[in-house]
Amino acid sequence: MSQMPRQAALPKCPSCAEPVEPGDLFCGACGYDLSVAPAPPQDHPTLPMTGATAPGDGTDRPAPWPGDPAPATDPPGPGADGAAPHGQQPGDEPSAGSGVRFDRPAEPEEYPLQAPDPRLAAPPAAPAAPARLCVACRTGRVDDDGYCENCGHAQPRERDHLERETGPVAAVSDRGLRHHRNEDAFAVGHTTLPDGTPAALAIVCDGVSSATRPDAASLAASRAAGDTLLAALPRGTHPQAAMHEAIVAAAHAVNALADEPATAREHAPHQNAPACTIVGAVVTSGLLVVGWVGDSRVYWVPTDRTAPPARLTEDDSWAAQMVAAGLMSEAEAYADERAHAITGWLGADAYELEPHTACFQPDRPGAVVVCTDGLWNYAETAQEMSEVVPPDAATRPLHGAQVLVGHALDGGGHDNVTVAVLPFPAPPQGAGSA
Repeated sequence: MSQMPRQAALPKCPSCAEPVEPGDLFCGACGYDLSVAPAPPQDHPTLPMTGATAPGDGTDRPAPWPGDPAPATDPPGPGADGAAPHGQQPGDEPSAGSGVRFDRPAEPEEYPLQAPDPRLAAPPAAPAAPARLCVACRTGRVDDDGYCENCGHAQPRERDHLERETGPVAAVSDRGLRHHRNEDAFAVGHTTLPDGTPAALAIVCDGVSSATRPDAASLAASRAAGDTLLAALPRGTHPQAAMHEAIVAAAHAVNALADEPATAREHAPHQNAPACTIVGAVVTSGLLVVGWVGDSRVYWVPTDRTAPPARLTEDDSWAAQMVAAGLMSEAEAYADERAHAITGWLGADAYELEPHTACFQPDRPGAVVVCTDGLWNYAETAQEMSEVVPPDAATRPLHGAQVLVGHALDGGGHDNVTVAVLPFPAPPQGAGSA
């Protein structure tokens, strides 16, 4: 028959904690029945994992509680053939009652350090920008305001000379030899009409020097007009209507500059609101559209120089009014000191916005020159302009613009000079003439 296992004697009475002798059945102090095994505690203490011995060898286990059943031995590991112990299926977890997993692999004595992720590494410090030296004295350092700390000479600005070529159109702008800054601005671009026909455009603006911030006015106007044309032409807007919209958008952009706080004009309280002139051209297949307000101009120069060139715009100026009224000849009017006084411009102080637009259909290929008076002062008539435009301007527009700017600088460069050149391709059969 089965025998009950003999209970181990308690070192102390579980009731009164008095010492008891091995083999006592009752406590001599309180009479507690030592043969009754106390109920095991409900919580299982965490087994310590420290020590040099490996888990499961029995040396790191706490002393058994009196009356507890004999501790179970560690479950046997898999046999030499890799089979799981009897009663355990492969992949089964150890018993949850132990509180500790003993199936973990042995931990190494040393852990190799993982290489740092290069993506998280701090970027190398950027080298300090070298100090700018003055272009005049070559020894002084240029301060943040653009002036030499040694001789005080103003350094060239980004807008002092600009060149851009995009698709078939190119433009060049230069400060000139007499002005301290460039108050001209331009925008060039190309796009396609809804039927896939290519279109090229150029906008040139000349800031009014007697107004406040003329350089800001010309830049705002050129950007607004260029963006308007690039948005309207692909929608199918007729180029002449698109040009009108572009000039109106440019006027609004310049007017907005006058809405700034009065502190923006505290350094020039007696000047007018920002203002500029504008002139532009759009070239499509067989069609040339021009638009303007002010005294900047557009010239047509055919590739065949035996054909006559033409000036396609009429100035909004005092001289033009004198000639139109028959009061002076063109030579007399433009020799007068009041010749370049403009009667039309973009700006909040303008009397009334009157955009001029015109459409032409040249019957032969050529080049369209869009420029400020910084150029046409040195090539005023259409014939004079035709003589300085390079013969290959239609095929090399950037080179043509560079040559024309150089002509103005060689002539004295008294004003800012900006030139855009647009090639006009051979028109389709049956096109009219300019």
